[in-house]
Amino acid sequence: MLAVCVLCCLLASPVAAAPPSAETATDGAAAAAANASARPPSILGAYPNPLTDGDDGEYVVVRAGGASNLTLSDGESTVTVPPDEGVVALSADPARTRTLTDRRVVAARLGLSNAGERLVLRRDGVVVDETTYGRAPDAERWNATEKRWVPRGLTLRDAVSTGPANATAFVLPDDPSVVRETLRSADDRLLLAGYTLSSRRVADALVAANRRGADVRVLVEGGPVGGVSTRQAETLARLARAGVAVRVVSGPRARFDYHHAKYAVVDGRALVSTENWKPSGTGGRENRGWGVRLDDARTAEELAAVFEHDFGGADAVPWRRYRQGRSFVEASPSGGDFPRRVAAESVAVEEVRVLTAPGNAGSEVVERVEEANRSIDVLAPRVDTDGRLFDALAGAARRGVSVRILLSNAWYDEEANAAVVNRTRTLRERGYDIEARVARPDGRFGKVHAKGAVVDGERAFVGSLNWNDHAATENREVVVELVGDGPASYYGAAFEADWRASELGGDDGWWGSETKTTVTLALGALCSLGLAAWVTKKTVRFET
Repeated sequence: MLAVCVLCCLLASPVAAAPPSAETATDGAAAAAANASARPPSILGAYPNPLTDGDDGEYVVVRAGGASNLTLSDGESTVTVPPDEGVVALSADPARTRTLTDRRVVAARLGLSNAGERLVLRRDGVVVDETTYGRAPDAERWNATEKRWVPRGLTLRDAVSTGPANATAFVLPDDPSVVRETLRSADDRLLLAGYTLSSRRVADALVAANRRGADVRVLVEGGPVGGVSTRQAETLARLARAGVAVRVVSGPRARFDYHHAKYAVVDGRALVSTENWKPSGTGGRENRGWGVRLDDARTAEELAAVFEHDFGGADAVPWRRYRQGRSFVEASPSGGDFPRRVAAESVAVEEVRVLTAPGNAGSEVVERVEEANRSIDVLAPRVDTDGRLFDALAGAARRGVSVRILLSNAWYDEEANAAVVNRTRTLRERGYDIEARVARPDGRFGKVHAKGAVVDGERAFVGSLNWNDHAATENREVVVELVGDGPASYYGAAFEADWRASELGGDDGWWGSETKTTVTLALGALCSLGLAAWVTKKTVRFET
């Protein structure tokens, strides 16, 4: 069991009714076009290797923005770009291209090399944009904005603001009732997306909603690190037998390295969590997690659009087909009984922003960190010190922003997180206002699994995004940015309690410097063998 837990926790480290982003979108072209004229002319992407005979249907996506006298060149040929107000796909074979993209297709005698190409966009002969790609992978599109290849069928979405909302903020394992009550309330639809699903209580709610006639669908990862457990296989099989549509993201052309998101759409509400759908993350059994229920139809619709996009992909395999010929691993559910110290709380959110990865979640979090003025508190299992997220935190600390990072206490994270603590200690010695600690649960929870942050006491981030570049660029992640004093105060207070409880695990490990000083003075004053024995006993307690 421990081996499986270790591997699962290492996964994201080196482990919508709203418009998708224009650079690689294949859906919602009309919505994207509405804002295109406000943006400068640019090359958004290319699809040079569509796995068709002779690469028929290859295309380049360009935003003209209403500009005239635009040309696109690949160094061998030059074509005219129509002054379209939206986004168009230029293709030598429009009929075939229309089967590959929902963009408006315009005929253009343009050929693309699979070995690599430099594309140049000019206006009146002056270069306004260009992009260069290397060898083109099979059936992947070049995202010229992010300079990366994207599997066909994956739409990189923009960050979407869904406006103000009433919400219920909660932390785990303290108050799992929000998860249970929300799932049990489904009347019309229950769309559940996750990395793993093995909670019988969650399955009970899904089956009951299906019996009531609700649209119940489940999408989970097909290749979790460590393998699919027998408990999960039994749970998914039970759902499928009950008539629930269960699909698994799997296959050599999967759009994500991992489908790692953890959210549910329940009628007109959205539930977003940092935790997996298993006892440790939904039943109050072990994990320190953060979650939020948003009573807001616009947020629900945005997440429903994300779900439909992912559920409808060619890599979303029906459970019955996925399970054929597969074996599963033995794993026992987490156990534990933890006190309820932090109750769920109703909060008013001034603005909800839905962030997704791949696409925007990583860059949006980095941007908020770079804009911070006073404080940043991060709760995460691990933080990659070689990634752009940590670089942004260090940059904020260099500016004088108070940065605190609270990390997982799990034994398998010990080495990695000791390195983070040491790195922040070095930065602090150079004058940066930054500190990292390893969490000290002291019976309040089992281990840290949350991925959350509070910035300037004004906004909070809750979701599945781990603090490393791989998660931000390769996994399906969902995060909600909650703007307002209400959510920031709630999660800020929860963080503060965990931070203070972990004070003895500061720079000098579990046996902290403050404790060392106190004990040394006591020993010097009393010189008592009995006191020394007492100290030894306390040391053992701290270490366990």
